[in-house]
Amino acid sequence: MGKPLIQQRRGKGSINFRAPSHRYAGALKYPSYALGGTKGKVQKLMHSTGFTAPLAKIRLQNGDIFFNVAPEKIIEGQDIHLGIDAAVVEGNILPLAKIPEGTPICNIEIEPGDGGKMVRSAGSNARVMHHIGGKVSVLLPSKQEKVLDGRARATIGIVAASGRKDKPVLKAGKKFFMMRATNRLWPRTSAVKMNAIEHPFGGGRGKVIGKPKTPPRFAPPGRKVGLLHARRTGRKKK
Repeated sequence: MGKPLIQQRRGKGSINFRAPSHRYAGALKYPSYALGGTKGKVQKLMHSTGFTAPLAKIRLQNGDIFFNVAPEKIIEGQDIHLGIDAAVVEGNILPLAKIPEGTPICNIEIEPGDGGKMVRSAGSNARVMHHIGGKVSVLLPSKQEKVLDGRARATIGIVAASGRKDKPVLKAGKKFFMMRATNRLWPRTSAVKMNAIEHPFGGGRGKVIGKPKTPPRFAPPGRKVGLLHARRTGRKKK
C-alpha cells in the first residue's frame, strides 16, 4: 500500500530534500574542557544560513575555535570565560549549578558535555528557577520546567536578533528561499486536499478524511499517517 507521500520522498534523502550544510559556518558546540575553566576571545560575529541567530566565533587560549550563539550585548574582541570561576555576565559559559536563580540563559546542555542543545533560536532565553541538590530546575521558553544536571553548561544572556519576526515576509519567493536554506518543507499542502493516490486522507468530497485518524499499529509506511500511537483522541471531558 505504498504511496508517494512527501515524508517517504524526504526520508530517502535525495538532493531535492537535503539541507545545504556546506554553506553553514560550522557546528554549534561547546568545547570539551575541565570544569576548572579557560578563556577565549570573540573573533567575529557572523551570520550562518542554518541558524536564525548570529554566531560568535570564539578562539580559546590554546588556539581551538568553536562557535556559539551570540547573546545580546556582546561585541567583537570581548573576552569569554568558561568554567566554574567565570563571572555571570553576558557571553560567559558556566555550569548550571553556578548560575544564580533568575538569570537568563541560552544554549543549554541536556546532558553534561553534549555541547548545547536547547534554547538557541533568535530572541529566546530560559531562566534558572531552583537549585535542588546537584540538579537545577530551568524554565524553558515554552513555560515548561525541566530539571537538569547541575554540571550541564549554559551561556549567560538572551540570544540576539529578537526582532527577527517583526519584519513581514511580503513575497512568497522570499519565504521559499528562507525555508530552503534550512531544508524546511514549504509550501505545505493539507493532506485532505490531495488526490487519493497521493495520501491516504486524499480524495472524496470536501475536507473529510473518511477513516480514523489513528492508523493501525502494524500498518505499512504508506498508510501510517495521522495520529501515530495517540495517547487519547476526541474532545476532553470537563
